[in-house]
Amino acid sequence: MKRVLILFSVILFLSCGKNNPATQLENLNGYWEIRKVELAKDSVMEYGMSQYVDYIEITDSVGFRKKLQPKFGGGYIETNDAEKVTATIKNNKLILLYSTPYDNWKEEVIKADGEELVVMNPDRKVYHYRKYTPILTENDEKKEE
Repeated sequence: MKRVLILFSVILFLSCGKNNPATQLENLNGYWEIRKVELAKDSVMEYGMSQYVDYIEITDSVGFRKKLQPKFGGGYIETNDAEKVTATIKNNKLILLYSTPYDNWKEEVIKADGEELVVMNPDRKVYHYRKYTPILTENDEKKEE
């Protein structure tokens, strides 16, 4: 009986560590900064400070992803492009379906928590993002005046 209890505890502990697709979906909204892309097994492209951040907004499984350029004093300059996003859970995985007038594609969400977003495209490229935090906000600028 003791072994069964220990085994059950270990399984419960390991399953809690798995990133639940419904929880991942809740964590997608917000500003994300690209950190690196795993192109192949031994090939990684690292990014320093990026000129653009991705803004994702999804409500009731439908939304958009848009590139924004942060302004030094706070706020953002919007780009003219936006990708329609539909989120779906399939085989216990969160899948993001993107569409523009020019193309359609999908990504599988590997991890999405409050600080990190990791997605994989059909070419098996893995994109790592971190939650974007502005260096200086409009409120910080007003405090200095």
